[in-house]
Amino acid sequence: MRIPAHSVCTAIRDDIVSGLFERGSRLTEEQLARRYGVSRVPVREALRTLESEGFVVTRRHAGAHVAEPTEQEAADLLDMRLLLEPLGAARAAQRRTQAHLKVLRGLVRLGQERARRGQGEDLRSLGSWFHETLAQASGSPALTALLTQLRYKIAWVYVVEQPAQPLEAWAEHGAIVDAVARGDAERARALTALHAERSLSLHRPKGQERGRVRLSQRAVNTASAQN
Repeated sequence: MRIPAHSVCTAIRDDIVSGLFERGSRLTEEQLARRYGVSRVPVREALRTLESEGFVVTRRHAGAHVAEPTEQEAADLLDMRLLLEPLGAARAAQRRTQAHLKVLRGLVRLGQERARRGQGEDLRSLGSWFHETLAQASGSPALTALLTQLRYKIAWVYVVEQPAQPLEAWAEHGAIVDAVARGDAERARALTALHAERSLSLHRPKGQERGRVRLSQRAVNTASAQN
């Protein structure tokens, strides 16, 4: 059975984001094909996709390598998030469905409950799910794809700490959902911009710990990657 290239792409991307493949390390088709139990064809397609996303670079006479984001490129990711997340929330206020609202409200309830219990790891995954659902509610596949790619890249280059007052953060999420539910695009935009700005102080570049961000230059279970 041929494994789809997008599943291989997801698996490689996850391994890059987790740090399993370090920045600057070489990625050979043979190595990756063995690791994921696939032929070289889906690996080759996956590497092309990851190159277009900025996770991989191809060097002349040296093949594919994991990209090495500069300090400026890392900072740009947060700037783009500040611009795109509020836009997504405004669009969500205009285009969301009842199904989106049900999921968003459920996530806020769960987030508040976990915050009261101090369950930090649950909060991390719930927060990611919240922002993913909010992006999907925008009704714009292109915008959703950009925001998803941004979340991956931010997780790749930054350690994101939990807020000191997680209940306050989830109260902000709840206010955003209320604005989206009322169809108030401008309020949804403003609240999301404020929320994103407040979260900036929680981001610490991984390169500061491992020395991987350059200042001067620019077998895994593949079936699980399909979920």
